[in-house]
Amino acid sequence: MSASYDLRDGVAVITLNNPPVNGLGYDTRRAVADGIDRAHADPAVRAIVITGAGRAFSGGADIREFGSPKAIAEPNLLSLIRMLDDATKPVVAAVHGTVMGGGLELSLGAHYRVAAPGTNVALPEVKIGLVPGAGGTQRLPRVLGVETALNMIVTGDPVKSELLAAIPGQTLFSKIIDGDLVAGAVAFALEMADARPLPRVRDLPLKHPNADAYFQFARNTVKAMAKNFPAPARCVDCVEQATRRKFDDGMVYEREAFLALMMTPECKALRHAFFAERAASKIPDVPEDTPVRPIARLAVIGAGTMGGGITMNFLNAGIPVTMLEMKQDALDRGIATIRKNYESQVKKGKLKQDKYEARMALLSTTLNYADLSDADMVIEAVFEEMGVKEKVFRALDDVMKPGAILASNTSTLDVDQIAAFTKRPQDVIGTHFFSPANVMKLLEVVRGKHTAKDVLATVMKLGKLIRKTAVVSGVCDGFIGNRMIEQYSRQAGFLLEEGCTPEQVDKAAEKFGFAMGPFRMGDLAGNDIGWAIRKRRYVEKPDLRYSKTADLLCELGRYGQKTGAGWYDYLPGQRAAIPSAVVVKMIEDHRAALGITPRRISDDEIVQRLVFSLVNEAARILEEGIASKASDIDMVYLTGYGFPLWRGGPMCYADTFGLFNVVQAMKRFAKNPLDDGEFWQPAPLLAKLAAEGKTFNPA
Repeated sequence: MSASYDLRDGVAVITLNNPPVNGLGYDTRRAVADGIDRAHADPAVRAIVITGAGRAFSGGADIREFGSPKAIAEPNLLSLIRMLDDATKPVVAAVHGTVMGGGLELSLGAHYRVAAPGTNVALPEVKIGLVPGAGGTQRLPRVLGVETALNMIVTGDPVKSELLAAIPGQTLFSKIIDGDLVAGAVAFALEMADARPLPRVRDLPLKHPNADAYFQFARNTVKAMAKNFPAPARCVDCVEQATRRKFDDGMVYEREAFLALMMTPECKALRHAFFAERAASKIPDVPEDTPVRPIARLAVIGAGTMGGGITMNFLNAGIPVTMLEMKQDALDRGIATIRKNYESQVKKGKLKQDKYEARMALLSTTLNYADLSDADMVIEAVFEEMGVKEKVFRALDDVMKPGAILASNTSTLDVDQIAAFTKRPQDVIGTHFFSPANVMKLLEVVRGKHTAKDVLATVMKLGKLIRKTAVVSGVCDGFIGNRMIEQYSRQAGFLLEEGCTPEQVDKAAEKFGFAMGPFRMGDLAGNDIGWAIRKRRYVEKPDLRYSKTADLLCELGRYGQKTGAGWYDYLPGQRAAIPSAVVVKMIEDHRAALGITPRRISDDEIVQRLVFSLVNEAARILEEGIASKASDIDMVYLTGYGFPLWRGGPMCYADTFGLFNVVQAMKRFAKNPLDDGEFWQPAPLLAKLAAEGKTFNPA
């Protein structure tokens, strides 16, 4: 049943019932409309209350219907709200838990609204590249005032009901009701049953005393904060029109803005990311009801930067952690770093002192593996070398209790080989956190060939608990993210040989939208890390060509920010990248030694070679089953590698660019004698999709 109908003391109570958040899908809209008609037809009904079952009033549109005919089938949301506008009996919206998007717009169609304390109120459409599409920009300013409403609309962030109820002059909420919300709403509805005329939000006047100056200020602010996203600026436009036009004209303006934004690449990218994040937790052969193992206590091996960051994630979630190191001074340094991180949050007002102390109370330390025997899961975060991993996992196999999950934070190494060091490969899994682990959202969950399904389900659930975006990867060198970034870095090196400077490549990538270009990224991560990987590649894949520029850089000891010099120079204590004359000369000398005459390379070519190298390798990853879907790859790059959100990830961007056009560009790159022509042969999956006019991500 998508909505129920009950009669209480002459009040019709219509309850939305579409779990998990009472999305306003077609069946729910139809049931609400039928309930309103039924209430009007019954002379015994004096008023109507609309509320929601479970933990929410309504989270808005039913995302399961996005893009389907049901999403716009009558009664659509606009039609349903019009029914409330035209109602001849008082309608009270009783909201609780969550009232967002279309749910808030529906409540604004009611004559009155009452709320439970702690209700989250928001119009979050801007987060998927849209303006509210059912009157939110026209009605919310009328009940909260222009400035409060516009701030909510352009950020999309939730605000608690009691804060909004305290705003002088607000008419969003008539009452905040403690205790039984529905009983309180019914009592309030009876109080208002004979009140006439019925107040309508659409009839409220709306003015701003300094409209021209205020809206110009708002536009300037939005432009500075969201320059790559068109929706926030259109939100400002819509609210401004609410102050200048009649209500119905403002509604037309809002709807036109909504439909225009729906077609923009930024909106498509944001909607793709929205669905991709939710899809990442769905694993084709692991049912959602797979039983999970209880994780009441965790252990972390290693108190370095990664070990400390990983530990903080679990302390933040209220899970006790035992941290192991080989020497006391290493433990002391690790604890000091954790304390420093928390104390910084306390100073900034982001963490209360009592919560800081509670989190630290959950942390214990040891130098003895035997002290980990009662942990339900252990995460190894030691040096990235197989011999070191072997010693750790053989020790863990000896001491961990049966059924404990053994996880490795490896970023490139073979999880199946690591599992083979134990007598319980079914309990071994990869958990690749990204640095800084207490900040970065991405968690690559690496599924070995023997990893048990309940282990995988447990770790995915744990990822959600610690607020990570968990993406499943199969076992291969580098998994999803680092395997792709290796090709990206190879192209960056070839661009240097052919005529670019590190600064030119980085600026082109950053103009495209990357958080930082490949050379600034290398300096931040440490160029010696890539050097170690290449040394391994020279043995494993002697035919695979790399530019030698990165090796030459490391031979000069320029490992990046940690040494004060990398592709750029750095002043002590500062992170500003200063172009280096030493590096430019090194590159020029290398070109001369190879007999290469530098050429002028456009920003377009730079970006396409960097991005399409990611895309081509990703297509191979999909073919091999390392990733189960293209959207998982997009989530890896959006949350772990600084790919611009408004482009939706490399696969989404390739779809938007057109796979036929991607292949044509790759054919041009393959003709470049200084590049790796073999790599630029389109992966079979990419070639097939391009030939068939299809995309990586189904529309």
